[in-house]
Amino acid sequence: MKRFTPFLKLKSAFIVVVISLTHFTANAQEEKAGASAQELADKLANPVASLISVPLQNNLNYGIGPYNGSKYTVNVQPVIPFKLSDNLNLITRYIVPIVDQRDITGENTHQFGLSDATVTAFFAPKSEKIIWGVGPAFLVPTATDKFLGTEKFGIGPSLLIMHQGKGLSVGFLANQIWSVAGNEDRADFNEFYIQAFLSHSFKSGASLGANVEVTQNWEGKTTMISFNPSIGAVTKLGSQVVQFALMPLIPIDGPSESKPDWGLRAVLAFVFPGS
Repeated sequence: MKRFTPFLKLKSAFIVVVISLTHFTANAQEEKAGASAQELADKLANPVASLISVPLQNNLNYGIGPYNGSKYTVNVQPVIPFKLSDNLNLITRYIVPIVDQRDITGENTHQFGLSDATVTAFFAPKSEKIIWGVGPAFLVPTATDKFLGTEKFGIGPSLLIMHQGKGLSVGFLANQIWSVAGNEDRADFNEFYIQAFLSHSFKSGASLGANVEVTQNWEGKTTMISFNPSIGAVTKLGSQVVQFALMPLIPIDGPSESKPDWGLRAVLAFVFPGS
């Protein structure tokens, strides 16, 4: 039982986020926070908004592969913007995954640690109608276990196109990353990712939405697709502005060795609107 302690602790944190979401979503509806809360919800729906935020994305998946494995991933995802000129921003996005998984690589197996990080930099010109950004994406081999990472360094292009209006946000972001260095004994990394998203915000700061995520592994010739409806809320913990979001992860397609039977995602984002 001792080896499962990190997994149980992370699941406990996930449950706290889910319970907190339910509580604060209700509060957001009751407080009627006004246009400022809705504006923050819209900015958080925009991946290239000039807004500092630190989302903690909790992903829990069950029924993975032939051993009916479980995987819990906390993605630490800070977003840090830089103003390059009056008409151009550089939005940097970092994804650092902490993974706790069991029965994935074999029966009665367990891995815990960092997975590979992804760093994306969007050059985003100011635009009122069509919002867009383009830049490089990097795969950084930060995994602490060979089963949690690729041992490869990768690079490729990233693109975002979206539209916002009257509380509605719709668009997509995509990247293609190829490995260019790393352990020659490991398989090359050649992966395309696209996420199409739609959300609607309310004056209270609450939001409803959905996204479709598609990951195409060209090297392994596999496709992973999931549909993820969501509910969220912008509120405060004391003086700290936060956003909560909750979504089931519904698998549509994927290889039998890695497709889960079901999943759940809960997000807690610390927002710094005055930055």
